[in-house]
Parts: sequence; C-alpha cells; structure tokens
Amino acid sequence: MSSAPSSFYVLGDAGDAGGSTSSSTVTATRHTAGPWSPAAQHGGPPMALMAREAARLGDGTRVVARVTCDLLGPVPVGRLHVEARVARPGRTVELVEVALTDVDTGRQVARAALWLVPREVTGPVTPLPQPPAGPLEGREQPVPPGWHRGYLDAIEWRWVAGSLAEPGPATVWMRPRLGLLPGEPLSPVERLLTCVDSASGAGAALAKDEWQFMNTELTAHVVREPVGEWVCLQAQTTVAGGAAGLARAEVFDERGFVAHSAQSLLVRPATQPTPS
Repeated sequence: MSSAPSSFYVLGDAGDAGGSTSSSTVTATRHTAGPWSPAAQHGGPPMALMAREAARLGDGTRVVARVTCDLLGPVPVGRLHVEARVARPGRTVELVEVALTDVDTGRQVARAALWLVPREVTGPVTPLPQPPAGPLEGREQPVPPGWHRGYLDAIEWRWVAGSLAEPGPATVWMRPRLGLLPGEPLSPVERLLTCVDSASGAGAALAKDEWQFMNTELTAHVVREPVGEWVCLQAQTTVAGGAAGLARAEVFDERGFVAHSAQSLLVRPATQPTPS
C-alpha cells in the first residue's frame, strides 16, 4: 500500500529549464485544497509553484522583489502545467512571467509576474514595522465547521491575535508542514508565498457562513529574502459596501518585517454560486 502524499504536488515531467523558458507538469495532492471547496486549490501552493518555476531560469544570484499573481478561475486539484519565460532580461533587474494551465481542459487558471533584483548581503535599513510576539507565544485554534481541511491541515498555525472563527484583524504565525514536491525543501520565497495568500482568511472582516470573500489576485512586495521556517501575517480586511474588498498584511519572519501583501477580494453573499 502506498503512503499518503507528503507534499503539495507530485512531479510528472520536469521539462526543460534553459535559456529564457522552463516548464514542468505536476499533479496536485489533497493538501492543496482550499477552504471553499475540496476540488479547488488554496492560492498559496499554486503561487509558490509558479515562483519555483521562475527560479529554475535563474542562477541563484537574484531574489524576488515583487510578485503579482492573478487567479483566472478556480485552480483544480488535478494535473497542472507550469511554464515560465523571461519577459524582460537585464544585467541588474529581470522580469519573469509564469502561466499555470489545467492539463485536462487546456484552460489557463493563473499567471504570475516576478521582478528579480540582485542578491545583496548588506544595505541600508530604514525604520521598520514592529514585529509581533513570536510563534512560541501563539496558540493553536480549532478549524471552524464548514472549512475544508486540505491546506489548513498542511500548515502549522500559531495565533497571536484573532482566529478563523472571529471576523476582524488577526496576527498568526504559519509554518508549512510539507514541501512543494517530494524531497524538495521550500525555498524562502516559496515558503512566504505558500502562506501569504492566507491573509484574506486570517484577517477576514465577514463571517464565512454569510459571505464569500475570495481573492482574485495577490501582490507581495518583498524587502529582503525571508529566513527561517515561520511566516507571520498581521492581516486585516477592508470592505465598503460594494462587491470589491481589500485584504492587506504586514508580513514578518523570525528576523522581523519582510514583506507587505495586498489582495483584491470578490465579496458576495454565501448563498450565491461560486464564480467560475
């Protein structure tokens, strides 16, 4: 009997990674399933997967300064093809674009654009947001009824303030229990992206049994390369009476402030069908 999958994805075809393009084919495991449906992925693993493919084009001398991901529809828990290309080469900065396609339908389900800058070990530092209490001071919280458990169980959660059951701002430390692929540890930016899409749920302003508030995109500005196993989100959501909302988070690691994220939300009554 085979053991249960111990990663978010299983690699099918590594494809080529040379010159200005690279590609891979993977199969998503149940651990990618998001809180809304067991058939649709949480946004974090696909975003990390696209960052991984972008990194396959590089030589390790650049780091991500900004990543923008558009979710073009539900990302299925199934077979996916991911392809990256250098859209703007440069000696100092570089732009890489990535597309994620549902293999079974041929539909593009997500895309990402990553700006890369040189990796530097020293540089100026301005005053930064004050870090919250650390993960050892956080507490576990039960998953509320009605939330699907795939991705939620694949993450270790330590809540400093708030919870999934309490609408309002929240502070939570997160640590992925799994890698993207078997035997392959998460890179620093992959770990951050696996977690940061959770800001809209952690800092939700609305009750899940009354409202849907799924994000259609995510933009993360990363001020330095993340370190350590833990990622912290200080998250809050703003809604103003329309169908659009905004979830924002200050992002920390065990060294301090590392990134800022923003997500545009589609706000709808929970009785309406999930958009395609």
